[in-house]
Amino acid sequence: MCTYLTEKIAIEGSGKGAQGWFGLSHATVYVDHPVHARFAHTVNIDFINPEIGPSARVAVELTEEDARALVDAIQTALAAAPGGLASRNQ
Repeated sequence: MCTYLTEKIAIEGSGKGAQGWFGLSHATVYVDHPVHARFAHTVNIDFINPEIGPSARVAVELTEEDARALVDAIQTALAAAPGGLASRNQ
């Protein structure tokens, strides 16, 4: 079942695609059919910069379990680092 619900957020960062590194401006997260993963549905995350064009995209397709594990790993890594260390205000 596709939800057609997409979360889109503005971000600052970098991604590496076929042409090398590029700046990221947005991330979208949605549950849908994957393009490449071998599952019926996945949590799909696209890191993009639409101003550069369609090649400025890093796509990730994860199972629900792996997406939750990734969220936990990010939370754990941030909790272990000094507050503000990776902040855009640093």
